[in-house]
Amino acid sequence: QDASLVEANSFSPSLPTSPSSMINQYKFEEEPELRDLFITVDDPESHITAIETFITYRVVTKTSRSEFDSSEYEVRRRYQDFLWLKGKLEEAHPTLIIPPLPEKFIMKGMVERFNDEFIETRRKALHKFLNRIADHPTLTFNEDFKIFLTAQAWELSSHKKQGPGLLSRMGQTVRAVASSVRGGVKNRPEMFTEMNDYMETFSQKINVLDKIAHRIYKEEREYFNEMKEYGPIHTLWSASEEDIADSLKGVASCIDKCCKATEKRMAGLSENLLPVIHEYVLYSEILMGVLKRRDLIQGELDSKVDALASKRAEKDVITEEIGKLEDKVECANNALKADWERWKQNMQYDMRAAFTNVAENNLHYYEE
Repeated sequence: QDASLVEANSFSPSLPTSPSSMINQYKFEEEPELRDLFITVDDPESHITAIETFITYRVVTKTSRSEFDSSEYEVRRRYQDFLWLKGKLEEAHPTLIIPPLPEKFIMKGMVERFNDEFIETRRKALHKFLNRIADHPTLTFNEDFKIFLTAQAWELSSHKKQGPGLLSRMGQTVRAVASSVRGGVKNRPEMFTEMNDYMETFSQKINVLDKIAHRIYKEEREYFNEMKEYGPIHTLWSASEEDIADSLKGVASCIDKCCKATEKRMAGLSENLLPVIHEYVLYSEILMGVLKRRDLIQGELDSKVDALASKRAEKDVITEEIGKLEDKVECANNALKADWERWKQNMQYDMRAAFTNVAENNLHYYEE
């Protein structure tokens, strides 16, 4: 079976016949035994102060890397700390694909912010966020990531107060220049236009999948709640119908088994399908942002080239700046190209694994 990546606008029906072979045929760049950084997010804890109520999570790191002073660290972090880390990674690596964080509020107010289900959903997402970074060939060596994993609360707080770095100031310059550019990027390479088109299609399809998956889960829950009532009704009915009591009890028992099987199928959807699809909804927004940042860097170069052509400034100075900007654009392009292929491979693996899992759960459900 060809393991080439499926285009977003043509989800291929030609899947391997064996679900297990489908999952096993995809290999990541780093096998688990070669990893040297392991991170766990667990033990959520509520904190109530006079000003606010918030949750912290324990982050345990185990590593064999020489740049770490110890082989194991344990710190507590709140959601704002994760948000800070994501911002620092985006600032340092504007054209790399930073993994998404769960939204501050989810499901539009349908879930209580501090109930157990919300906290557990967020914990899993934060755990995945850190491990995605740990597995990334570049992000894993980011200094702010190391500080996030190792610094005590007061040390992290002190580090956060430091002013914006050189990259941040450069980013502001890029935005200032690009804001003066109108009508899009003139010299955008074709492959980045194709990426943009791919992501627009992908975004539409993944958002539709997200809505459908939630609708299926909602209908399944309604069906489950109705079935929970029918079992006891047949049991009560059997007490007043002596001639068919055994049959009615049998029906009640059967409904109970269906109820348990449906509950298991719902758990499979909520644990293995909904989070994966929603993560890639967030990824689609992140990718569009990354492509825009690449265009901003390109826009800065284009504006300098235009300035040179119109002789609005000293030629020698502009020529030197153009050389530096060409290097910057080249670095940005290469970073995004490498990350793009890696992201597509991971995306296809995650999607196939999620849908295979749903298919296998459905098989078990109907067998039961």
